[in-house]
Amino acid sequence: MLSYYYDFNYFFSFYLTQADEAHRGYILDKELSDDEMLYRNQEDFISKYRVVIDYFDAVKVAMTATPALHTSEIFGTPVFSYSYREAVIEGFLVDHDAPHTITTRLSTDGIVYHPGDTVVLYDPVTGEIINSDQLEDELKFEVEQFNRQVITESFNRTVLAEIANDLDPEGLGKTLVFAVDDNHADLIVKILKEIYEPLGVDNDAILKITGSVGGGNKKKIIEAIKHFKNEKFPNIAVTVDLLTTGIDVPEITTIIFMRRVKSRILFEQMLGRATRLCPAIGKTHFEIYDPVGVYTSLDPYSTMKPVVANPSTSYDDLLAGLEVLTTEAQLKNQIDMIIAKLQRNKRQLDETALAHFRDLSGSDSPESFIETLRSLPVAAAKARLLDSSEVFAILKNSSKAGAKPVVISDAPDELLSHERGYGSGEKPEDYLDAFHRFITDNKNKNMALLTVCTSPASMTRESLKSLKLELDRNHFTEAQLNSAWKAVTNEDIAADIISLIRQQALGSARISHEERIKKAVARLKKQHHFNKMESNWIDRIETNLLNETILEHDSFETGAFKTFGGFAKIDKVFKNKLDDIITELNQYLYDDGGNAAS
Repeated sequence: MLSYYYDFNYFFSFYLTQADEAHRGYILDKELSDDEMLYRNQEDFISKYRVVIDYFDAVKVAMTATPALHTSEIFGTPVFSYSYREAVIEGFLVDHDAPHTITTRLSTDGIVYHPGDTVVLYDPVTGEIINSDQLEDELKFEVEQFNRQVITESFNRTVLAEIANDLDPEGLGKTLVFAVDDNHADLIVKILKEIYEPLGVDNDAILKITGSVGGGNKKKIIEAIKHFKNEKFPNIAVTVDLLTTGIDVPEITTIIFMRRVKSRILFEQMLGRATRLCPAIGKTHFEIYDPVGVYTSLDPYSTMKPVVANPSTSYDDLLAGLEVLTTEAQLKNQIDMIIAKLQRNKRQLDETALAHFRDLSGSDSPESFIETLRSLPVAAAKARLLDSSEVFAILKNSSKAGAKPVVISDAPDELLSHERGYGSGEKPEDYLDAFHRFITDNKNKNMALLTVCTSPASMTRESLKSLKLELDRNHFTEAQLNSAWKAVTNEDIAADIISLIRQQALGSARISHEERIKKAVARLKKQHHFNKMESNWIDRIETNLLNETILEHDSFETGAFKTFGGFAKIDKVFKNKLDDIITELNQYLYDDGGNAAS
């Protein structure tokens, strides 16, 4: 039993079952009744994933990046966990910066209709736009209902215009926008193209990628995804659920939530699209824009209750059951299920559908049809239902049976604020002050923190990892500390965590990670007359340091250094003085104007 965090292809044998994406299994899926087993497939109620897992009599090994309660209930307690935060700290994934919180007049106050107002309604199925009767009561929509129960172009246009100030559709880094549904995705694409068109942005830079691409043609959909992954354009992709999982585009540097999601797993999968490393474009972190408050709403949740995957039973399926069930008790139960479904659907029929229903059923109304079924003996009711296939086609295809009308709002909107969320409503100044207090209060208590302040040259990768985890538990990360500094001082300096700590604790000069490395290496070269082989290795060490923070003996036993023979081989190039070179370079790295390293 294993809950792990890397992609893995499915593999099965008589002795071992290995499964990736283990969160897709469900322990609480509905079991079929004895009657349903006669005409339904259990796979309709239990995911195929779970059916396959249970089929093999073997040891189960499972991996997932988003474990949930039901994952442990199927596979047991994880024997090993490797969190996203650890992956960020060890450099395998990138962190996100403090999310952008955008508030508008409508998102703050909601969209309100008063008694006597007339509401414009849109039927998503027919495309018809009609006016409602005058309202008798007040009607209010909150931000989580925007674009789902009420179409509000003004809200979308206001927040997208603000976000567009931070995006370059023709530059490096790609953007993924999550919409409510296909119609909402169309609206977002329309607005973004209107915003960027006067600036000469290529029309292909912005594209909707949903299941409706090419009329639902799978080849067209795959082609659109490949273009997003491999080509310059589209640079901004607008999707619904198609790109939430199973897509790996390392160039994604921005996630925009234009919809609320209630699932922690889905939310983390969405964020996961942007966590991939991408050195080719100098990606250091990714940005989150959240005008609908999804980040805040899901932040308190660390676990998720199982979601039971029970599909809505169709009339065709229920009628098929009548054909194979034999006992009177079985048939009676099946008829009761059909009647229950009729009771739900009868309110969705419009006048046209009702007229067809009366004509085909020979009844005055759905109510009378239901009463007739209830009064008939079981065998007669079965026959009546099986003879009424056209009636159920009307119910299935009724113009109101698939989607409720959506309100169209023309209420004007305006931007109120665009802030970064550093947690608990903190401003960037508060965040930096809290970091300073943490360093001051703990520099003599935490050994790794004390080492950073007094002798950073002796830091090891393990002690730095431990320190980063401790800081992370207190909500301090390199990305957010640097963005807070930029917000306060307007200085865009990407310092590493050691420099950030020393600046707060000792008043050291604040310089970027890259500048610190290059200055130290240049100083080292100036102090020595390296031959060609030695000089080439110093350049490789510089490249390694640009992606790392610590240089130590063990650094040469990993990655590219190891492929060249490791420390022993490289040490020979430096005439057995590589340890001295490491010590000297580390001293230059932290000669930063603060307390001298001891």
